[in-house]
Amino acid sequence: MADAFERLFLTEYARVVTIARKVLQDANAAEDVAQEVFLSFHRKHSALAEFGPVWLHRAALHSAINEVRKRKRRARYELAGFDPQPQAPDAEARVLQEDERRQVREALSKLPRRSAEVLALRHSGLTYEQTAAALGVKTDQVGTMLRRAEARLRKEVME
Repeated sequence: MADAFERLFLTEYARVVTIARKVLQDANAAEDVAQEVFLSFHRKHSALAEFGPVWLHRAALHSAINEVRKRKRRARYELAGFDPQPQAPDAEARVLQEDERRQVREALSKLPRRSAEVLALRHSGLTYEQTAAALGVKTDQVGTMLRRAEARLRKEVME
């Protein structure tokens, strides 16, 4: 059983981290999410379960989205701090890029859960087939779901 879990871990860890990183835009947080997801799977399911990879992908997506929501709630309650450290010469570009990422993450958190899921799964590198399996839909539905989700995301970002 331990060997089966190790094989599952070695096979799926990179994909799970990638899914979480696409949502969170933070490699360390993505690895934390991946560890929690694998731990949760190990506690609840057999490593030999056929649904293992799909469960892990969905759990990574859900956990990452929940982390974005948690960060957003926390930001509402914390005072913005002042960083006395001088910023590097291209700091303006980094600030703008981070602001864009923040806007996209915020917009994702406002989308219906299914729309956020399809965007995160597809843009984390999963194929239409893998995305369909993770969402429990037919492969030919993914394209339509993706286009609608992208339109909703554009609308949220533009508002």
